[in-house]
Amino acid sequence: MKRLMLLCLVLVHLNASAAPSGAILLWPGAPPGGAAPGPQRDSAKGSITQVEQPYLIVHRPAQPNGLAILLVSGGGYAHIEAGKESGPAADWLQAQGITAFELVYRLPQEGGGVAAPFQDGQRAMRVIRARATEWGIDPARIGMLGFSAGAHLAGMTAVQPDVSRYTSVDAMDGVSARPDFAVLLYPVLTMQPPFDTTHAKRQLLGSHPTQAARDALSVQLHVDARTPPMFIAQALDDPISPPENSRLMAAALGRAGVPVELHMFRHGGHGWGLGKSGSEPAAWPQLLLAWLQSRGWMPQPPG
Repeated sequence: MKRLMLLCLVLVHLNASAAPSGAILLWPGAPPGGAAPGPQRDSAKGSITQVEQPYLIVHRPAQPNGLAILLVSGGGYAHIEAGKESGPAADWLQAQGITAFELVYRLPQEGGGVAAPFQDGQRAMRVIRARATEWGIDPARIGMLGFSAGAHLAGMTAVQPDVSRYTSVDAMDGVSARPDFAVLLYPVLTMQPPFDTTHAKRQLLGSHPTQAARDALSVQLHVDARTPPMFIAQALDDPISPPENSRLMAAALGRAGVPVELHMFRHGGHGWGLGKSGSEPAAWPQLLLAWLQSRGWMPQPPG
């Protein structure tokens, strides 16, 4: 009895300390493979590290239109730039009637290993789809939107939704993890030289990875006819993620016959989030809405 009471206290502490009030924990107990020892650290600017228990933050519109998007911030797999990326994007999507979910995922160097963020990406998609009715969501209109390294996580989930990344923990794991579309913004996608200069590559693979390890995490190499349609945007002067990431991905999608819309801005750099007013990347939100409408996922505006 004492052992049972102690276990219950541990679980209560884990659930209470791991996520903010109102968040949706991804796993019913400890996440597979482990996690950061905690407590979670949040900087004044909204950068997150030490994720003890991965979770979703739900942004529900007053009148949801049935469309949902799972948001994945970047940060080179060393931190999560929620304050600059998923947070503002979630507010904007919510204003469009789209139900937005911010994913706070485990980082590979903080206890969960390289598989951890990809396990969390799969599980997040399954949780959203399994509970779609509860949130007024159409289970056939759930997409992923990733920024930078978050686009890598979104991309890996999109191209390998059925790969067994963890042992099933409940009935939700019987639901498909495949997003119906993916949005990749200033993405890190390839781990192949000479474009493997990103911090994300170093965090995931170290300095001297094998060719097999590079191939396993190069998103464009896993595209096939089942890969969902994609919207990709990047700046040609991106100093962090070579623009070839977007070009290689668009070419792979084209070869597989998967619809893709690619926008390459002349100027914009990296890490623009929603885009600074007056800049070229500031056009992406409206371009995305038009694309979603053209594909039938987003209701057409009145008139």
